[in-house]
Amino acid sequence: MPTDVAAPPHARKSSTRHYAMTAPEYFTVEYAINPWMDTSTPVDTERALAQWHELRGIYADLGHTVDLVTPRAGLPDMVYAANGGFLVARTAVVARFAYPQRAAEADAYAEWMARSGFEPLTTQHVNEGQGDLLLVGSTLLAGWGFRTDRRAHDEIAALTGLTVESLELVDPRFYHLDTALAVLDDTTVAYYPPAFSDASRERLRQLFGDAIEVSSADAYVLGLNVVSDGRNVVLPAAATGFAEQLRHAGFEPIGVDLSELLKGGGSVKCCTLELHS
Repeated sequence: MPTDVAAPPHARKSSTRHYAMTAPEYFTVEYAINPWMDTSTPVDTERALAQWHELRGIYADLGHTVDLVTPRAGLPDMVYAANGGFLVARTAVVARFAYPQRAAEADAYAEWMARSGFEPLTTQHVNEGQGDLLLVGSTLLAGWGFRTDRRAHDEIAALTGLTVESLELVDPRFYHLDTALAVLDDTTVAYYPPAFSDASRERLRQLFGDAIEVSSADAYVLGLNVVSDGRNVVLPAAATGFAEQLRHAGFEPIGVDLSELLKGGGSVKCCTLELHS
């Protein structure tokens, strides 16, 4: 009798990417603005720096460009560069942070954007950059519910000319979209369904019929906070189940330990601001 053999996944293609990162020289947990943060937990800044350098080295080994943004004393969360804004072409939508503890990060990133040849633009309403703004092809997935104000989505659509799909987050552990959804290539995403409202889950199913749905075990180690170049997916090393799902789908998972930076509620994507062409 013939044996059924699963068809191999289609070949995934990587493309060279351009990122910006900020070293965690001043990283600590001195306030709590998300459920991951505990001010009683000690932070090893040297270990955080070593883990961050490993991540940067992975990008270099993959052939990607990494620009460095100078960290500033008094801004312990500045290492989470993705929150600094959303950059596409030569337009830079600068973050407007929800919490005053992070407000000055917007100025630091806006200055870097201007020096780098971008036109920094601001929104009237709160937006937390690529924490809640993830580009899939020519569509911008935009999270709201905890940080970014949904009204900012219309502003960002007008500033960038992109089609924006609003997605509501409902679990405070997944306070940014990039903690609950990963962009893998121009048509493929992975996500954790319980992090979204019923309506947003249904919209994701309509948009991405072949999306990867991850388990709670992987979501709870911020396993979806990844960076992908279309083939290679850099993800938290603890998300072993998701890594296997990625292999099955034809991607190449690359695990990295960012456990020290997880104490602030961030991982791979949080540390990586992509400059979209």
